[in-house]
Amino acid sequence: MKGFRSFLLRGNVVDLAVGIVIGAAFTAVVNGFVTAFLTPLIGLASGTVGDYSHVHFTVDGTTFPFGAFLNALISFVLIAAVVYFLVVLPFSKLSARLLPRKDLEAPKVDCPECLSSIPAAAVRCAFCTAEVGKRPFPEQAHTRA
Repeated sequence: MKGFRSFLLRGNVVDLAVGIVIGAAFTAVVNGFVTAFLTPLIGLASGTVGDYSHVHFTVDGTTFPFGAFLNALISFVLIAAVVYFLVVLPFSKLSARLLPRKDLEAPKVDCPECLSSIPAAAVRCAFCTAEVGKRPFPEQAHTRA
């Protein structure tokens, strides 16, 4: 029982639970917004009297209620847009500003056996496993563009 309690009280489990609860609440808010505002506007524009949730068509006595799907699709697109523009994009810009990228590209040379591009400091080719020997001056190796 003690191990289970420590598992539940670990930081990442609690953070995940909070994220799921906040995500569910956010989804309910967005679905409410879509149902109350966007769906009626789209319905008015398309002539469906402001509500897609009851729109359906019938083929051979079988009813296809595609309006509920349209509501879900609009909700999904709106949630994805909000997450992208309010979370992903600002976080990417902030991390690019605070953590500038370092050029981690090592100088490359061609393997004498298979002509694959390998790091200049390599002793063995990763592609054909041929021994390429040590390069005493890797800064003299040419880089591939």
